[in-house]
This record gives sequence, C-alpha cells and structure tokens, in this order.
Amino acid sequence: MISLDDALIARLKKGSKHFEVFVDPDGALEYKKGKDVDLEDILAADSVFTDAKKGDHASESQLIENFGTDDIYEVAANIIKHGELQLTQEQRKRMLEEKTRQVISIIAQNAINPQTRAPHPPSRIERAMEEAKIHIDPLKTVDEQVNAVMKAIRPIIPIKFEEVDVEVHVPASYAAKSYGEIAHFSTIIKENWLNDGSWVGVVRMPAGLQNDFYGLVNRLTKGDAETKLL
Repeated sequence: MISLDDALIARLKKGSKHFEVFVDPDGALEYKKGKDVDLEDILAADSVFTDAKKGDHASESQLIENFGTDDIYEVAANIIKHGELQLTQEQRKRMLEEKTRQVISIIAQNAINPQTRAPHPPSRIERAMEEAKIHIDPLKTVDEQVNAVMKAIRPIIPIKFEEVDVEVHVPASYAAKSYGEIAHFSTIIKENWLNDGSWVGVVRMPAGLQNDFYGLVNRLTKGDAETKLL
C-alpha cells in the first residue's frame, strides 16, 4: 500500500457532495484506463472521505445513498474510474520531473542519430525538448508521450528509433563467465563456440545502448574482446 505522503486525491462529485480517496498516482491512472490493477495496491487508506485533506470520513449512509453500497473498494473503484485526480503543486512538480527523466532515458536508450549511427546523449535530447517547448503531462504514461516527443524533436536533431546488431568475439579465458551478462544485456541472434573455447556471437539491442554494451564487454574481458557494428 502506498504511503499518504506519495498519494494524491481522487475526487468524484455526487450531487452537492464530494467523495474522495487517497490513491497511488500511476496505479490510479492505469486503473482508470481499464488495466488489471489490484485496488488494494492503489489505495493509501481504506477510507472514503468527504474532505480528504481535513480527514472528514464519509458515513455509511452517505455511501449507500450515493453509491448503492458501503463497500470501500466498490466505492473507491467508482471514484477512480469516474472522478478526477487532484495533484498538489509539489506532487505535480515531482511527477513532472520524474516523467521527463523517464522519457529522456527511453529515447536515449532506443534512438540514434541516423547520420552518424551514434546514440544521442541525454543532455542533447533534453536541450532539444526545451527548444521544441515540449510540455510533459504528469498524468499521462511515459509510453504515451515518447512518440509525441520524438515527433517534436525530429526537426531539431536527426533522430530515430532503431536496433543495431553487433558481432562479438570473446576470448576463451573470458567466454564462459561473460556469456550470461552478454545474453542478459542483449538478444543473441546467432552464436558459435569455437574449437579454442572462444565465443563468437551476433547480438541485437536498442541502438542507444551500444556504447553501454561496449563498456560491458570491455569490463568483462579486460579489453581483449573484439566487437564490430554490423
């Protein structure tokens, strides 16, 4: 269950009254969109309020009169699905900063400059977003916003999503212990164990991760592996 400090208020007006519950921001958004989310994981308090900030609880008779039930979870589901999510200024700022970081991270990991085939540093993506005057919505998911951001910054910097294939030759002395981490980091397209015990493979990954991959291979093999961008 999320803490009250990290929760926001979901509010639904019924007649002249407001009914409110404390909820997890991301979980409530997913639930509102019809995703399969456990209400127990969303609610920060097993209570329905007429004024959550003051701690004024709704009575059982008020719930039955307005929702036809006094079951907290049924009422909460109704409020989340049909009500509004209320963000405080601090919550909006915190969620905005976090969503912005997530959007930048996803683009940096998955996109490249098609002219140079090299990834864009996060700082360059952030500057392009600022120049394009992009406004991240704290109440939309990261996935919903990544494509819109890509479209907005494409006139400013050459960028596109792409995967790359890298050929790797790991010497025998490092092959066995390196294999697991290489397989975890990337998708192995084809591979071959040579007679001398060395390993040769072709791996695929988001284009923006290739520099991280080269760093990983160098660390695992102390710089003795050979890599080639295909």
